[in-house]
Amino acid sequence: MQNKLIFFFSLCFLSFGFSQNQEIPKSFSLDEAIAFALENNRTAKNAVRDIEAAKKQKWETTATGLPQINAKVDYQNWLKQQVSLLPASILSEQDREDLGLNINDQFPATFGTKQTVNANITLNQLIFDGSYLVGLQSAKVFLEISQNAKEKTDLEIRKAVINAYGNVLLSEESVLILERNKTTLEKNLSETKKIYENGLTEEEDVEQLEITLASIESNLRNVKRLRDLSYKMLNITLGIDLNNDTTLTDTLQGLTVENIAPSLFAAEDDVTKTVDYRIASNDTRAKELLLKLEKTKALPSLAGFVTAGYNGNANSFEFFQKDQQWFGSAAFGVSLNIPIFSSFQRSAATQRAKINLEKAQDDLTEVEQQLKLQVASAKSDYQLSIEEYETAKKNLRLSERIEKKNQVKFFEGIGSSFELRQAQTQLYTAQQEYLQAMLDVINTKAQLETILNKTN
Repeated sequence: MQNKLIFFFSLCFLSFGFSQNQEIPKSFSLDEAIAFALENNRTAKNAVRDIEAAKKQKWETTATGLPQINAKVDYQNWLKQQVSLLPASILSEQDREDLGLNINDQFPATFGTKQTVNANITLNQLIFDGSYLVGLQSAKVFLEISQNAKEKTDLEIRKAVINAYGNVLLSEESVLILERNKTTLEKNLSETKKIYENGLTEEEDVEQLEITLASIESNLRNVKRLRDLSYKMLNITLGIDLNNDTTLTDTLQGLTVENIAPSLFAAEDDVTKTVDYRIASNDTRAKELLLKLEKTKALPSLAGFVTAGYNGNANSFEFFQKDQQWFGSAAFGVSLNIPIFSSFQRSAATQRAKINLEKAQDDLTEVEQQLKLQVASAKSDYQLSIEEYETAKKNLRLSERIEKKNQVKFFEGIGSSFELRQAQTQLYTAQQEYLQAMLDVINTKAQLETILNKTN
């Protein structure tokens, strides 16, 4: 039983966060625990954020095809202006004489003012681009992926809560049973010691009971430690403090009865409606869009623009003066990009995308087949757990009767301590098998519901 508990602890791998400003409930039914975890679990919160981010990305992609307006201001100050050499022949004869230049000489000259300011505003509009249209479709698929991931996360959280909740109930029931067994054994041992002191039984009878009691005490200490761990694991799963004092209002027996639902065996096996199939389908759809994207790269793209601006010049910073002159300009145009030849690069990329799509389609078929097998296996496990629960319940009753008979025989002197210990050990095993059978009913049903996306 202890190994079973540890195994189920390992399944509860999700970590959860909780807002300190929110009041933490002290007790939970299983349904309340599931609802609380779905709201406060950090993984669930991040899944919601992923959906919001996908919505923003979808708009981000959409906005690239809408008008884009940008403004720009440039200021330039020549610390030392550039100098150009000009032929002296452009000067008059008098000017050449004044400068001491011959007609074949060159003289240095600077152009423009030391400071300039340019301000312009541009509107760009994408008119046609095949990759933009594919991008819009991809953004929609990405949003669907995030939504499916959120649904998958919620299903896993629900299953983790059920497992953790059941482990707590199992450990609580185990403690109660072991304490009850311990009390009974202590009473039997005390009475046997008195009988031995009166010389009416052998020392071996006392020793057999002492061995059984020591084993029960050891198991009880271990189960109590596991109970503390199971509460901590449940608290982590719920998203509250590790050491929070949590009380459970449901019982293991009550949940077992509630979770025996033969109608699940007749549940529709259409796995195409499950979230796992939809996630695989999203991958196939993404590969289709990648193929379409590679094909659109062979199409021309067309964009247009409108721009306007002003330019000012001065030798000193006087641009805010009233007499500063500003010269305006404006233009519009279009840009057409036509792919002609890429040395078969686009062709290779298209063929690669086509191969990846074929792989994704085969993967989707494989996922469908695997899901059908998982559903059949989960139904079989659930059926087996119900059958084993009924068997364990009957075996427990029989073991209790056998133990009582051997106890009566022992104290009447017609039964051995060895036979009594065997009957007690058989009873203790039946008790733990009964508790584990109840937990298995709950957990196998949760597994089947998770695969089928049925949470009610």
